[in-house]
Amino acid sequence: MPSEEKNLETIPVGPLGIVAMENCRQLGEQVDDYIVSWRSSRTGAYTHTIAFAGYQKDSYLVSAKVPRFGSGEAKGIINESVRGQDLYILVDVGNYSMKYSLCGYENRMSPDDHYQDLKRVIAAVGGKARRITVIMPFLYESRQHKRTGRESLDCAMALQELTNMGVENIITFDAHDPRVQNAIPLKGFETVQPAYQFIKGLLNKEKDLKIDAEHMMVISPDEGGTSRAVYLANVLGLDMGMFYKRRDYSKIVNGRNPIVAHEFLGSSVEGKDVIIIDDMISSGESVLEVAKDLKERKAAKVFIATTFGLFTNGLAKFDEAYEKGLIDRILTTNLTYQTPELLTKPYYISCDMSKYISLIIDTLNHDASISELLNPVGRIHRLLNKYKEEQKG
Repeated sequence: MPSEEKNLETIPVGPLGIVAMENCRQLGEQVDDYIVSWRSSRTGAYTHTIAFAGYQKDSYLVSAKVPRFGSGEAKGIINESVRGQDLYILVDVGNYSMKYSLCGYENRMSPDDHYQDLKRVIAAVGGKARRITVIMPFLYESRQHKRTGRESLDCAMALQELTNMGVENIITFDAHDPRVQNAIPLKGFETVQPAYQFIKGLLNKEKDLKIDAEHMMVISPDEGGTSRAVYLANVLGLDMGMFYKRRDYSKIVNGRNPIVAHEFLGSSVEGKDVIIIDDMISSGESVLEVAKDLKERKAAKVFIATTFGLFTNGLAKFDEAYEKGLIDRILTTNLTYQTPELLTKPYYISCDMSKYISLIIDTLNHDASISELLNPVGRIHRLLNKYKEEQKG
């Protein structure tokens, strides 16, 4: 039974409202379009009952703004009533393309700025919503998830701050370390994996892949992402390998211990296509070194799949690696800001997550379980079977 039909077994928690922060406007509009389309096609006597009041609408987007004063200070404004609504707030804290004026100077917005704006909108709701769910694909400060010395625990503090403000559920994608949810043990926290979208995006562009243990491998670029690679390898029926980073712990460069070398653990990659799976590309130095090492080990095609493509040092190194034949494809999602330049690159594949988010919101609004949505094994297997049938044809 399709997810959008299965939802009708329960009544909505409350009228649906979606606040797409300005940093996440395009994704929010795509999500809204899906839900409007699904709900407009649902007919029956139930849609006219009081439990389904406001169920079918032209748009579920709630008008909200965060204007700034000349001093750089800001305030959150909700331009319509949200009393009793089941509210979902979408925010992209990594959207550095947005700017604001500060005493005549133009500033780019940082993750801190976006997080503060999120709190302003929640404060503007004023506790009048039935329930608030924050969908934050790139989890704020998720790279500072554990303490190794006299350090702040920013991510844990942010999660507690949001729940103290009345947020019931937090949904994120591919959290750097899911154990950070221990900071809010009595509230909802889901970390979603985009494995299905990666496979779908790759198979749509590459038509001659042989997906079996003899011709393909899954690679984790570091020890921290091993579970991610193990999952994908098991679902696809492939072998996996991993690199571990040998670091120089005697010094700190740019806030971290520099990597001395990448050591490989696993069977031979010679002649095999490889999928390097990770949670994010930041500067890209690490993943490009891994790709170079795999090519030196005579790997065939190299595909890099990461949930978030930040590309903090630009795309020049990736262009160079592509021209040298070190990488064949890079796949990232549209869960965080993508530059227009990135979208034009011949090696880049953008994996759209809007439909997936729409299904999650639609299901949660009906207070139904999203366990089936969080486990994409069945969908991946159907996709693979269809791909293999097309190859035979």
